Amino acid sequence: MHLRRNMLAIALLSVLTLHAQTYNVMAFGAKGDGITDDAAAIQRAIDRCSAEGGGRVVLPGRHEFMAGPIELKSNIDLHLEATAVLKARPDTHIYRLSAFGENQGEGMLWLWAKHAVNLSVTGKGTIHGNGIRFMGRELADSYDLKPVTTFDPRPHVLTLVDVRHLTIRDVTIKEGAYWTVHLVGCDGAVIDGIQLLNNLKIRNGDGIDLDHSRNIRISNCYITSGDDCICLKNRREFAEYGSCHDIVVTNCVMRSRSCAIKIGSENMDSIHHVSFDNCIITGSNRGLGIQNRDEGTVSDVTFSNIQMDLRLWSDVWWGKAEPIYVTAYPRANGNHKDANWRFPKGETQGRCGKVERIFFNNITATSENGCFVGGDEPGKVSHVYFYNVRLKVGFKTNVADLRPCRDTSFFNNRGQLVATENVTDCRLDVFGM
Repeated sequence: MHLRRNMLAIALLSVLTLHAQTYNVMAFGAKGDGITDDAAAIQRAIDRCSAEGGGRVVLPGRHEFMAGPIELKSNIDLHLEATAVLKARPDTHIYRLSAFGENQGEGMLWLWAKHAVNLSVTGKGTIHGNGIRFMGRELADSYDLKPVTTFDPRPHVLTLVDVRHLTIRDVTIKEGAYWTVHLVGCDGAVIDGIQLLNNLKIRNGDGIDLDHSRNIRISNCYITSGDDCICLKNRREFAEYGSCHDIVVTNCVMRSRSCAIKIGSENMDSIHHVSFDNCIITGSNRGLGIQNRDEGTVSDVTFSNIQMDLRLWSDVWWGKAEPIYVTAYPRANGNHKDANWRFPKGETQGRCGKVERIFFNNITATSENGCFVGGDEPGKVSHVYFYNVRLKVGFKTNVADLRPCRDTSFFNNRGQLVATENVTDCRLDVFGM
């Protein structure tokens, strides 16, 4: 009787295993010794899994998998078991695919997918970008960036282009050398319960960038980042994917040397219907920011139930400890490494679109500066509403940081809780504490 039960249990386990279709990367030649480049073995497991209809590609625990670039594909769950580490190989010569297509000025691909469906990255393991190994010398407030001309070899951690039905859950992602999680033209993504732990001294170390993406839900995440923790944008390189909209972010804790939550900076299309709710921001250089510098528009954005603790860091980082920052100023002209991609084709000077219908509800902040709302001309920023916003401000500066906009870098806010320039219908319900 016991034998029959055991055989039935084994048969049931076999059926479940076949149904799950697991592909252990060790069976495809991965060493997991932290020295060998396991990219080829992991790629074989991914390719087989996808070709056979999908399943789970497993990186087993108690192993460190050093790896160069890896392409993720449809219908796979890249699963990192607890204590498994997937680490970027610190050899700049192996990163040859640009994270921005024809624009090679802003980093290369490490883990990436394009035109995929039903893709997941899950588990209690760690994806390690090995960021410090790609940096120059350490300074008091940051790391030096190594000099580049048109080719920047720093790898982005996870770049997903035109992926539908995407899930990133539970994993720890840390030490990115450049952007960390970049969603481009994605539709229907869930990012839940991850720890994203970037080094606070690494510049360009964005946490999560939503680029021309829609129907995205981010929740229950803890994010530390030298640059923006969560950023919504529409880069010019990916114009074919349309606007960025229908985004919900809830229950996240963030720390940044730049702007914890930012909308814009690069925006050649439209960003609309966005909600940030029930979040905590601590130790950041700027709290909630909308920075429109291109011809695109930003509208119908709500920030609710957010607590912030802001402090002024060095001028290496944009921002002057503004809790709330809503602006529309044209971007600066310049000879940046990717300047050809900053303006509309054939133009050498940009323009900025409107920012309107922005709501701040139930916000509390302790900060070293006040809020700023401004635009380059009357009506460019309009219908900005503050309801039950409470600020405790100990001014260490009387200027708002407009960098990198055209013509000027700073705006004198005269020590006000909320300073405005050229704003139409800005309704204030702001209290000191």
